[in-house]
Amino acid sequence: MEVSSKCKEAYDIQERHGAFFTGGQVEWTSDGKHLLCQCDETVHVLDIDQGKVVKTLGKSATEENAEDQITTFTLSRSNQFIVTAHKTGLFRLWKWQDEAVLKLWKSVHKGPVARLAFGPDDSVLASGGTDGCVRVWDLERQSCTHSLKGLNGVTSVLKFHPNAEEGIIFAAADDAVIMAWKFSLSQPVFILKGHFSAITALEFDSGNNYLISAGRDKVLIVWDLTNNGAVVRTVPTFESIESMVSVPKAHKLPCLKSKDVGKSLCVATAGENGVIRFWQVEKGREVFAQSNSLVNKAAEEGGLAITHVLFNEHESAFAVVSADHNIIIHDLNSFECKKQFVGFSDEVLDVVFLGKCETHLAVATNSRDIKVYNISNFGCQLLKGHSDLVLTLSTALADPHLLASGGKDNSVRLWRLNPESGVVTAVAMGCLHSASVGSVAFSCLSTSFLTSASEDTCLKIWRLPLTQLDAQVQDLANLSASHTVIAHQKDINGVCVAPNDKLIATASQDKTVKLWSSDNLDLVGILRGHRRGVWTVRFSPIDQVLASASADATIKIWMLKDLTCWKTLEGHSASVLRMEFISRGMQLLTSGGDGLLKLWTVKSGESTASWDAHDGRIWALAVSRNEKLVVSGGSDSAMVVWRDVTDEKRTEAARTRDLMVQKEQKLSNLMQADDLLPALSLALSLDRPLQVLNIIREIMKKGGENNLENTLKFLPLSERESLLKCASVWNANSKSCHPAQLVISILLDELSLDDSELKANTLSSTIEEMIPYTERHFQRLTQLLQDFHLLQYTASQMKLAT
Repeated sequence: MEVSSKCKEAYDIQERHGAFFTGGQVEWTSDGKHLLCQCDETVHVLDIDQGKVVKTLGKSATEENAEDQITTFTLSRSNQFIVTAHKTGLFRLWKWQDEAVLKLWKSVHKGPVARLAFGPDDSVLASGGTDGCVRVWDLERQSCTHSLKGLNGVTSVLKFHPNAEEGIIFAAADDAVIMAWKFSLSQPVFILKGHFSAITALEFDSGNNYLISAGRDKVLIVWDLTNNGAVVRTVPTFESIESMVSVPKAHKLPCLKSKDVGKSLCVATAGENGVIRFWQVEKGREVFAQSNSLVNKAAEEGGLAITHVLFNEHESAFAVVSADHNIIIHDLNSFECKKQFVGFSDEVLDVVFLGKCETHLAVATNSRDIKVYNISNFGCQLLKGHSDLVLTLSTALADPHLLASGGKDNSVRLWRLNPESGVVTAVAMGCLHSASVGSVAFSCLSTSFLTSASEDTCLKIWRLPLTQLDAQVQDLANLSASHTVIAHQKDINGVCVAPNDKLIATASQDKTVKLWSSDNLDLVGILRGHRRGVWTVRFSPIDQVLASASADATIKIWMLKDLTCWKTLEGHSASVLRMEFISRGMQLLTSGGDGLLKLWTVKSGESTASWDAHDGRIWALAVSRNEKLVVSGGSDSAMVVWRDVTDEKRTEAARTRDLMVQKEQKLSNLMQADDLLPALSLALSLDRPLQVLNIIREIMKKGGENNLENTLKFLPLSERESLLKCASVWNANSKSCHPAQLVISILLDELSLDDSELKANTLSSTIEEMIPYTERHFQRLTQLLQDFHLLQYTASQMKLAT
């Protein structure tokens, strides 16, 4: 890809990817196209095909609406509406496709609402709170039709009987008792006791004759609703169940080997083991357990691995929601991962483009897993291997499919992207540092070596075994360090390799930048001048200069010939954390702790543009090879994709200039043709007060005040508003105050007769601007009139005396 030598002028936000699920409720539309996820105090709608949030319901928390946060929500069976419960005790009914609130009413519950559930149709809603009460609502009238009591504790499950004619609602709370009420009766029709811990899920069979309950007491219980809720079977699961869905009998399950599984009641469960398991509950046996789960490893490290499992019959797929806010969609036939989305990433620490055509983004967050996003749909793959947080990433210019990472586990790892499958696999690792690896960098001309810098103050060169760096190899290759040197007195924050692979530069907390020979790590020079620690260094791709960014909020440009500071760039109000050369070394793109992205011209040392799209520090900055895209990430958990719009801006500016020239020529032609009314309209549209004044004077010459008044009547409302503003400008000069006062008088007379929009929008502010100058003009005219009468009196007295 060729890099343009033209200087960049503007970048616009193309996409913004932030947290869309931070825990809570998740719903999947029946068409399989959208996921509705609770994100802090809002509900985000995720388009599965695009991997983007397309709608947001609710408002982010501020001081004014902090009490209006969403606590839970539910989706109607028609997929048209959702109801949200808020901390203020309010319910809101949304038509989520339009992001519109249709109805608003009070919940009446004593305390927060924990669960919501739509009835078999969209007109009935049930709500369960922390007060042990379940309320049934008529959504058409927003009225509570039933108040059902009997639960002890917080409602954990709420579900309507699928048959609307039955009119039964089931609920469970902390006391592990399932209660069912029929709307026509005041007493519960079922009180089902059998669990010994919190109940997490309820499901019905296809005939609605059996109820299956699951809980954290590691059992499934089948209840016969036709026999007063008698227990049919208790199935031990040997794991705490967090979610359960029933699989319809008519649905084919090719993943199951049992021939008669389609003839009996089958449910899928998920919980602390991190796998989906199918149960033939009528026979009390497990018939399938997922073997390729992406989250069971997390379960082994402690905690509940899966919090939700959702089944979509239209897509023939399962969606698994893990405890670390990842959403994984599995194909039902093969149980292969179709797509994976990361709901919450915490701080973005580093980001790099990956692949020959830069089809992927590798991202390091506050996690031991590296997230690799497919840019086309933002599906994600998690790279597991590091045992502690990953801090730094780098891709090789000579081989864009090769990725290096370093982290707090003191190791360096190499990964390779398979361009055909899009799968990234680990190929090599090295573990010779004694502290966190804070920066890694490949050689530029080839993939012969890799450099790493660490908090142990050491700089290492790793020779890469090119024959062993193959994604098909099962075993990891061991990297060996060919050279090691104690490079600085304090932590090393950044390292980079010169374009010709002859020099290596390091940046440290000891306020210095050092240059090293890439052959044997001999010290070439020390650059001193920063007042605080240096975060990053970059070689210019063309000139023999080096740029360094520091916590003293400056960027310094160093001459490599004599190791002197050529320029110091000042403009950030906080630490400069990352930077990249662009436009063949003529410009610098920097990011800082002030949340700003700045564009600099190296030759002049001036900042030409600044953009603010982050709410905190910008730790990560990546520029595509053709410099058309820039990705920034920071402490606000957001990744912003910027697109170069320099050509569009220049084209738009040129088009605007051409249009202005055309209008000016047309105005000149109208003036020569003595066509004053169109000329006046055009001059007002061009915002030319002087030309408008000349046209007004010409109109007054031809017919005086009456002609001017008749002409102004033909102007539309917007042009009269512009004319009034022009008159306030003329009124500031005594030479043009006469036509200004005439125009003001005419327009004010019209306004006194017509209570128009012009009067409301511009009259008060414009009059306030004109009053001081108008009073001054009248004082001057009054004095002139007095002087005139005095001269007239003097002349008359002189005539009498003679």
